[in-house]
Amino acid sequence: MRQPEEQGLLNLRYAQALVDGLRAAGLRDLVLSPGSRSSPLALAFLRQPAIASHVLVDERSAAFVALGIARAGRRPVALLATSGSAVANWLPAVIEADLAAVPLLLLSADRPPELVGWGANQTIDQQRLFGAHVRASHAPAPPAPDFAVGYLRSLASRLLSECWSPLPGPVHLNLAFREPLLPAGALPAAAASDAPPPPRVGRPRLLPDRQLVADSGAAISGRRGVIVCGGDDWPPEFAAAVSALARQLDCPLLAEPLSNLRFGGHDRSRLCVRYDAFLRPPSPLAAARPEWLLRCGGFPVTRTLQDWLRANSGALQIVLGADSRWRDPLHCAAAVIQGDPLAVCDEWLATPLRPAAPGWRAMFAQAERRVAALAADWRSREDFEGALIPALLDALPASHSLFCGNSLPIRDLDAFSGSGDRPLRFFGNRGASGIDGNLSTAIGIASEGPCVALLGDLTLQHDLTALAAAGGRDIVVVVINNGGGGIFEYLPVAKLPEFERGWLTPQTVDLVAAAAAFGVAGERCASLGGFTSALRRALQRGGPTLLEVPVDRRRSVAQHRAFWQQAAAVAGSPPATT
Repeated sequence: MRQPEEQGLLNLRYAQALVDGLRAAGLRDLVLSPGSRSSPLALAFLRQPAIASHVLVDERSAAFVALGIARAGRRPVALLATSGSAVANWLPAVIEADLAAVPLLLLSADRPPELVGWGANQTIDQQRLFGAHVRASHAPAPPAPDFAVGYLRSLASRLLSECWSPLPGPVHLNLAFREPLLPAGALPAAAASDAPPPPRVGRPRLLPDRQLVADSGAAISGRRGVIVCGGDDWPPEFAAAVSALARQLDCPLLAEPLSNLRFGGHDRSRLCVRYDAFLRPPSPLAAARPEWLLRCGGFPVTRTLQDWLRANSGALQIVLGADSRWRDPLHCAAAVIQGDPLAVCDEWLATPLRPAAPGWRAMFAQAERRVAALAADWRSREDFEGALIPALLDALPASHSLFCGNSLPIRDLDAFSGSGDRPLRFFGNRGASGIDGNLSTAIGIASEGPCVALLGDLTLQHDLTALAAAGGRDIVVVVINNGGGGIFEYLPVAKLPEFERGWLTPQTVDLVAAAAAFGVAGERCASLGGFTSALRRALQRGGPTLLEVPVDRRRSVAQHRAFWQQAAAVAGSPPATT
């Protein structure tokens, strides 16, 4: 029978070999939640200086922080937690990583197989916990005296490779450890290994079918069309490439904020960002019928653009994505091009494709200018919620990151951000589009550089304890407090007598006081001017700050509707005579 000291030492050596393999394969970050069963792995990571260990007590928040780091850094990030329900707290973030194609490595510690299913405390079936939401799952046997270091190093490379290919996403490794978990007394240093280095891994590039690209290009050449770019992790060069394609085709380019095409030094002459206004009736563009639509990336956020695409289901619709995800909820795609979007754009630019007939793009450009002028006028209204977005963006330094929460904030960002030549980077959790973990994700992004998080009051309260992890990071949390679920005011349920209790759910939490409880500076901004000043102070000061912006919900709804009505009318009015 193995001596207890031997078991603890065996666990540690095994964990050190795996962690060393992950380091050699390129892992740079771990988000760790403390626990007992995970002690061998936690110690091995904490003693590995080449891998940064971020320690967060709350496993649910930790998973979203890892998601944020992975998103901002464009690299796999590992998670570690102990056995039992601790691992189950990862599920919301795992679902988001699955749907948004974010590479996460899930390292769960577990009880040995002889305890699973036998009523042992803190023991659940962890091997099937994440179901279809992971790209791969592995459950090696508990450490044995004859374990092969070479196997663990190869496994480490395989895990990171599976995080990338064939579709980026989460990968699960469930590791069982027998007690005692660590050796008693002084702990030995990591032993030098003479095992060969692990296989090198990288992020593969999916190449599109060249014949499909050529046929699709021929089908859109010289015809009236529109490029629609949704959110995605596009390569940095994509903005210039798709803008050049729009210029060559002389077509409008409708770009959502999460496409990261609205801000930067690339050609924005064909860019349209006011479509949420000019595609609404009575604007004539609501009835515009393009001959083709090129949809790039995720399906649009706003209902206006979704409805317009649905109304144009008879057009030739081509869906372009960098991976194998099928993005056609309307079931009307004529072609689905899966592969490197830069290669597709380069192929079409080299053809070259012919522009549309004169006048097609001009209609969109005119509507864009008119709605932009109206929005500039509305910006001067002190109590207009839509004025907060451009005021916030104007204050951000170049290359700053902004994470936008779901519900109303992402829709207001889409409608009122405008565009500019100062580069900014936008993020959001639009895989599952939930309000869970939004603040934690932003904190993860802030681990890679300064970030502003724009959130609603319920979204913040849902993830309030994440403020405990904000210390030491340059993050400004801007909370639009409209007294509950304001987005439901725009839905038919707002007319129900049970609306306030069942949907609006106004809360009474003092958000500034709550921030102070976590050591985060807070300020309540009573006016737009006060918000702008407070934001600039917070950005200059650095560190974590929470800024609460109270909003009169009913007045905000009325103003939004008045703006949409005016914008749709202005977009379709005849040109002014001189």
